[in-house]
Amino acid sequence: QVQLVESGGGLVQAGGSLRLSCAASGGTFSSHAWFRQAPGKEREFVALIGWSGGTTSYADSVKGRFAISRDNAKNTVYLRMNSLKPEDTAVYYCAAGSTVSIRQRAYDYWGQGTQVTVSS
Repeated sequence: QVQLVESGGGLVQAGGSLRLSCAASGGTFSSHAWFRQAPGKEREFVALIGWSGGTTSYADSVKGRFAISRDNAKNTVYLRMNSLKPEDTAVYYCAAGSTVSIRQRAYDYWGQGTQVTVSS
């Protein structure tokens, strides 16, 4: 059974930092990505990382502030979030699939989500 489990969300002041983790089990994947969904908004791409090649990509809104990384030995991906803003408030979802893409439909597996709330 494939499972993705996110952790690390919580409450933080604007300007603060959090690191999200996504622990995968039941398989290995060529691509992992983070998406987020804010209240009243559609789910949007945040960052991705290629499992084999180390390729990374970020949404313009988070470039320079967020960093995605992986630990293949632990089958875990991370999202380090710095200089957080209130507009970063959302449920953050980890996704895994066989292709490197910013499209939600490219990913076959999804975690349950973890809430990130940034206060002003």
